[in-house]
Amino acid sequence: MKRYLLALFVWTLGSATVFAADVNPASVPEIPFDSVPDFLKLPVGMYMGEASGVAVNSKKHIFVFSRGNSTGPAYGATAAQVLEFGPDGKYIREIGHNLYAWSFAHTVRVDKDDNLWAVDKGSDMIVKFSPDGLVKMVFGRKKEASDEAGPWTRVNPPRPHVDGQFRQPTDVTWDPEGNIFISDGYINSRVAKYDKNGDWVKSWGERGKEPGQFNLPHSIAADAKGNIYVADRDNSRIQVFDNNGTFLRIIKIDVPAPPDARVWMGNAFTAKNPPQTSRIPGSPWDVCITPGPGTQYLYSSDNYPGRVYKLTLDGKVVGMLGSTGRQPKQFGWIHQMACPSENELYVAEILNWRVQKLLLHPGNSSR
Repeated sequence: MKRYLLALFVWTLGSATVFAADVNPASVPEIPFDSVPDFLKLPVGMYMGEASGVAVNSKKHIFVFSRGNSTGPAYGATAAQVLEFGPDGKYIREIGHNLYAWSFAHTVRVDKDDNLWAVDKGSDMIVKFSPDGLVKMVFGRKKEASDEAGPWTRVNPPRPHVDGQFRQPTDVTWDPEGNIFISDGYINSRVAKYDKNGDWVKSWGERGKEPGQFNLPHSIAADAKGNIYVADRDNSRIQVFDNNGTFLRIIKIDVPAPPDARVWMGNAFTAKNPPQTSRIPGSPWDVCITPGPGTQYLYSSDNYPGRVYKLTLDGKVVGMLGSTGRQPKQFGWIHQMACPSENELYVAEILNWRVQKLLLHPGNSSR
C-alpha cells in the first residue's frame, strides 16, 4: 500500500483567489488497470514510428499520428503519418498520404462531428479532415522551401505574435459552440481562438510564469461548459480559462515520485541531478477530458515517473496509474491520450513506438 503526499496551492489574480485542488493529503489511490495485448494490428511490413498522437471517433475508430513515413536525411525529414484502425484494432487506411502539411507529427483530435484534426509541429500547420478524409480547413502556413526554410528558434525577447501564424503549435480543441482553440506552443506560448467558420477571433498568453502566461502550452482540452484546460508543461501546471480567455484557476499535480522510480533513458534523477521542469512529477504532457453529459473527468500524463492521473474538473486527484518502462502497462513518454469514457483510455507513447488501449478498474482501487 503506497502513499504519496499532496500539496495544496493557492494563486491570486486581481480580485480572484484560485484554489488548485481540494485533496485528501493522506494518499492517492492507485487505479488497477489492464492493457489490451497487441491491440493495434498493422499490415505485414508496415511499422509505426514514434506515436505522438491518438484520437477515437464516435464509431470507436482509432486514429494514430505517427512519426513514421520518414525520409532522409535525419534533419528536415518528413515524419508524419495518420493511420486509421477499426474498433477491433485492425488497420483500415492511411489518411493524407504525402500531405503538403506533413513534417513532424504532434497531436491528432476528433471533434463532435467526427472530423479529424491533425496538428503538425514541424510545418506550423493544423489541418481539418472530413470523416471521409477530405481536407476541409487549413490553419497556419509552413515556411517555403525556396526560402531556405529552417525551424523556428527561441529568442529573447520573444518575437511578437502574428494573427493566424503559428510557431510549433501543439494541440487543438473546441467549445460547445464550435469555436476552435489552438495551443501555440513551443515558440509563441499562447492560445489562439477562431470561430466555427475558421475566422480569427483573438489570442491570449505569452511566455512567463504568472497566471495566464505559459511556458510551453503542450496540450489543450475543453469541458462541456466550454472551459479551456491548458497543459502548461514547463510551468508544471494546468491552467483553466473560460472560452474568452479569462483566467479561472490553476491545477497542480504534486505527487512525488516513488523511491524506485526509473527514467526511460538518461541518468537517474538525484538531488545533484534533479529533473528539468518538463520532467517534474505531475508536469502535464497531455490532458484529455471524458465526454459529457454527466460527470466529466480530467486525465493528465507526465514524463517522469511515467504516470496517468485521474482528476475531477476542479483539480482533485482521485487516482493514478502506471510507471516508466517498456513492458505492457508501463509507459515511455505518453505524448497524447484519448479518453472516450471514464474507464477506457488510449495512450500514444513516443519512446515505445506504440499505442496502448487501457481498461481501468477504479472500483478495485487501493490506498
